[in-house]
Amino acid sequence: MSNYVERVIELCKQKNPGEIEFHQTVEEVLTSLAPVCEKHPEYEEAALLERLTEPERGVTFRVVWVDDAGKVQVNKGYRYQFNSAIGPYKGGLRFAPNVYPGIIKFLGFEQIFKNSLTGLPIGGGKGGSDFDPNGKSDAEVMRFCQAFMTELYRHIGPNTDVPAGDLGVGAREIGYLFGQYKRIVDRYEGVLTGKGIPYGGLLGRAEATGFGIVWYAEEMLKANGEDIKGKDVVISGFGNVAWGAAWKLQQLGANLIAFSGPDGYIYDPDGINTDEKVDFLLELRASGKNICSPYAEKFPNAKFTAGKKPWGVHQDFGANVDLFIPCAMQNDVHMEDAKNIVESGCKFYCEGANMPTTNDALVYLMDKMIAVGPSKAANAGGVACSCIEMGQNAGHTVFQHEDVYAQLHQIIKNIYSACAKAGETYFGNKNALVQGANIAGFERVAEAMMAQGLV
Repeated sequence: MSNYVERVIELCKQKNPGEIEFHQTVEEVLTSLAPVCEKHPEYEEAALLERLTEPERGVTFRVVWVDDAGKVQVNKGYRYQFNSAIGPYKGGLRFAPNVYPGIIKFLGFEQIFKNSLTGLPIGGGKGGSDFDPNGKSDAEVMRFCQAFMTELYRHIGPNTDVPAGDLGVGAREIGYLFGQYKRIVDRYEGVLTGKGIPYGGLLGRAEATGFGIVWYAEEMLKANGEDIKGKDVVISGFGNVAWGAAWKLQQLGANLIAFSGPDGYIYDPDGINTDEKVDFLLELRASGKNICSPYAEKFPNAKFTAGKKPWGVHQDFGANVDLFIPCAMQNDVHMEDAKNIVESGCKFYCEGANMPTTNDALVYLMDKMIAVGPSKAANAGGVACSCIEMGQNAGHTVFQHEDVYAQLHQIIKNIYSACAKAGETYFGNKNALVQGANIAGFERVAEAMMAQGLV
């Protein structure tokens, strides 16, 4: 690692104390960039990495709303606009009780490189609140969203910053946020993505992230002489991302054998590979209730393991796995999990969630497996479709499913190629995809920043 990279990592930790998720992603990304910075000493002279790790703007605000009992509630809201060198800030809003600046900065920093990899004109940003929508009535969620947007609206716009959904921010929340924005500014414009189809949303957006992850994994396997058809696959989580991944795996003939939910995980030796099973999972996900135990009740050959994640499916049931795809939360896979994954005989790992693997576990998997697909590349399908939705809104038109899928599939192929090429160029290894994604995303942003001067 170059001295310059080491200094910037330490400086970032000093300036952002206690924000461990942000420290983690900065260290993971910047470590990969050492050979690029050594090749371009002008980056150090321009303090490029220092500027990259400091948001261009950060807004913190209070959100005051009234619950159904008439009690006043106060939450914190955030929006970090990290980098606009290649386009308006773009990134989701996360509503969850564990949201604090370190989470938002980690997500916003990752978004810079993810958005750059798509080849589309979008910069990096992220926002959210420590509000928990779980257990709240629709009326409470509406009042919170309206109060949140009453502050946020002044900092966003279709050519400035275009938020989207994330954890805790689905179609309901986006609808309320968009309605309040439109009400305040008195304009109908594409300032939010992930909107409902009747008011400017994109067909295919719901499944886009999951589809993109599987397409990226397919490219990984193809590059190593493998076919995803017939492969045994394990995913974690069962939100929107995991559902889309399960659907695309079924379409491509892969054999999804395990998935997890809040209550534990399911191992289905018969495979989750029929319309009936995938549709039932969608029904369970929409219910907001436990997913795994009802699945085991409906399909008796499936085995339910309460309170555990599926990384130990080989140890628990003797299952051999070809591909693991973590789709739940950040830091979901630790070193012990990584060892279990390798012990299963698996040779491919593709991150679905944002930063689902701790840094030490990621290094271990990269050392022991054929290829590891990084989240900022593999799960870029969602934000790619968000940019397609921005174009749809700006052009006052409607794209059909086949148009969206065709554009998205080509974008994912391009992302994989860029990662593999950068890995080959700087590390002599087409499977150095983690480093390659960081470098490929960085190079485009760095070139734009240098061209625009010290801003």
